[in-house]
Formats: sequence, C-alpha cells, structure tokens
Amino acid sequence: MITSRLLVYVAVLVLCVIKVSSRDTFIAAVYEHAVKLPNATLVPVSHEEALAVMNQNLDLLEAAITSAANQGAHIIVTPEDGIYGWNFSRETIYPYLEDIPDPGVNWIPCNNPKRFGYTPVQERLSCLAKDNSIYVVANIGDKKPCNASDSQCPLDGRYQYNTDVVFDSQGKLVARYHKHNLFMGENQFNVPKKPEVVTFDTIFGRFGVFTCFDILFYDPAVTLVKDFHVDTIVFPTAWMNVLPHLSAIQFHSAWAMGMGVNFLASNIHHPSKRMTGSGIYAPDSPRAFHYDMKTKEGKLLLSQLDSYTHHPIVVNWTSYASSIKAFPTENQEFTGTAFFDEFTFLELTRVTGNYTVCQKKLCCHLSYKMSEKRTDEVYALGAFDGLHVVEGRYYLQVIIVLVTGKLTRYNTGPPVEFELQINNELFLL
Repeated sequence: MITSRLLVYVAVLVLCVIKVSSRDTFIAAVYEHAVKLPNATLVPVSHEEALAVMNQNLDLLEAAITSAANQGAHIIVTPEDGIYGWNFSRETIYPYLEDIPDPGVNWIPCNNPKRFGYTPVQERLSCLAKDNSIYVVANIGDKKPCNASDSQCPLDGRYQYNTDVVFDSQGKLVARYHKHNLFMGENQFNVPKKPEVVTFDTIFGRFGVFTCFDILFYDPAVTLVKDFHVDTIVFPTAWMNVLPHLSAIQFHSAWAMGMGVNFLASNIHHPSKRMTGSGIYAPDSPRAFHYDMKTKEGKLLLSQLDSYTHHPIVVNWTSYASSIKAFPTENQEFTGTAFFDEFTFLELTRVTGNYTVCQKKLCCHLSYKMSEKRTDEVYALGAFDGLHVVEGRYYLQVIIVLVTGKLTRYNTGPPVEFELQINNELFLL
C-alpha cells in the first residue's frame, strides 16, 4: 500500500513538473531596426571606432528589447546586419568581429565577460537578455583563426562568418549559426564547410535559426522543419524587396504557411535600399507585420503564438490542381518575363473564375471572386518552375498573381512584357 501511494505521488509530481515547465503559448517580438551605418565601410578603422558604431545600434536595440520585455515578450528577434551594417571588405569588417564560442561551453557573457577574450558585444547582448528575462536573437560577426594545415584556410589566416547568436532569458549563449548561403556582395564572409542545422529548445517549443538568403535553399531551411521538427523559425534578415514574388511579407508568410511553422522575421529598415517588411507569422495566418517605405523609424511588433505547431500532411498539389476542371475560357496561355524568369501566364478576365495554369511539373488552381472588375486593372495568374540565375542562383517553383494597370502584348514575339503599377510606382517586368 505504501509503495502504491508513493508511485501515485511520484506520478502526480512528474505531471506537475511537466505542466509547470512548458507553455502552450508565448509572446514573440520582432524589431525592424533602422540601422546606424558607419561613415565609411571600405576604409579600415580601429576596434574602438567600430565598437562606437555598434554601441549606437545596441542602444536602439536595447530600447526595443526592454519595451518588448515590458510588454510580456518571451523572445525578440533583431535583424541581420543590424549592429554594424553592410558593404565591407574582409579587412574592414575585421574590427567589428568577435570570437563566438560553441554554445556547448555553457557561457553567460554577462557574468564572465573575459572568458573568451574581449567580447563587449556578446557581453552587452547577454546582459540585455538576462536583465530583461527574455530570449534575444541577434546577428553579429564571428572570427576563427586557422593555419596552413587547413587547406581551405584563407590567406589572412582566419575564417569570418555572418553569425546569428541566441541568448536565453538567463543571458546564456544557447545557439550560434553561421550563415551558409551568402548573398552576392558578402565577400567579407566565408561559407561554412557544410550547412549548419541549429536548434534550441525552450519551454515554449523548439526553435530553428537561419539567415536571409538561406530561405531560398533546402539546407538548412527545409531540413530544420522536415528532419528536426522545429515549431518556430527565428529569421534575422536584410531583405531587399524585389517584385513581384520576392517581397518580404508575402514570401515569408507563405513560407510559414507552406512549412507549417511559426516564422519570426526581423528585417532592416532602410527604404532607400528597398529594405522593409518584418512580421510574426503563424502556420494559419500572419499575426503582425510591418511594411513602411516612407518613414525612417524602426518598428517593434508583438504577437501571441502557439508554442507547438503541427506540420502539414504532404499533398501532391500539382496532381490536385491538374485534376480540377476549370471553367471554359477563351483566353490562351502565354509567356511573360517577371524578374528575368519566363512565366506561363493566364489572364483573369472574369469577375469570378476557376482557372488552372501549369509550367513543367508545377500546376496552380485558382478559384476566385472579385467584388468588382475595374476597367483600369488587369490580373494575370502565372507559374514558373525553373532555375533562377539573376542576383543569385537557386531553383524556384512559384505562383504569382500580377495586378497591373496595363497589360501590353508586344508584337515582337515572345516573351510578353508587363507593365506593373502598384501604389503609383511603375515596374517594368
């Protein structure tokens, strides 16, 4: 009898511990940061000058982190390049870099700042996390010495990495990710020898981390969801919006929905480079987002999310779309170029419609109804399935709906060109 009672007590105790140590929901924050840029990025500066620039940005991040914590946020994501900017050479980025250890060393920089050399940026980020009891995700630069025994060691004797770091609510370094898919112009950094798949566990779910251009590749982005079953992705980015299908909010929200995860995207705010568009996205819908090409100020977003997500059942959508019987239409498919990719298009001429467009193995079925069909607007449904080779090289399967002010079919032969007018801005596609 005593043994039975003891087993019941232990079982109840275990259930209570599990209940206390996990959360069904959490509050996420992302900060679209208007970064303070150095006066010159291609002229070498001292470490003290570099640190002065980084502290200006950390002052702004501190205000956002403190505000988020005061509003109950459990985690905040800040942007790629948000602490020092961009357009560096290997030599000129060096004063901005710190040696970032493997998180397995069990280190709280705020408590022991000199353990791995001089690391003032990591110390400050750690203290911001600890003092505000919040997870902090930031993007900084890592440096690792190497020597001639390493055949891939750069001539200057070091590797330099575009790096995401995560500090938990105690200020402990719990994740470090080196960006694998570098965008054009990131010559100041090295590519890791193999893609890193980085996760960290919290009482509000399992998180994965990758950076900006990584989202367009299978590794590590898809692998994190498919093989490591993360619930939420944290995504520091310096995203330049490119119409029609690489606009931050639309692309990131679609990725979250397609992969069945929460997605916390923190973008730089720099309208002159078309950098804006941050958001908190759940698998079923965007929860909060910000897009602003007019002002110069940053923006803090917060929203509640479910801690544990359920990944969607894999469906062969091409087979499904191909099996749907579309309404009879007098319109013929035609080709058109959008961002240098040749799409297969179908013009949507009716107020209501049921259309399917295919290219190679990709098919899309669209069923829609318009509140009105304006005479000054033209809609076209397009599909592209192929290798994109401009501003990077990656494979795309993408569906777009173009809303244009004018659709011109030039008589010079294929491909057809579009004039796309959105918010009074004209884009030739």
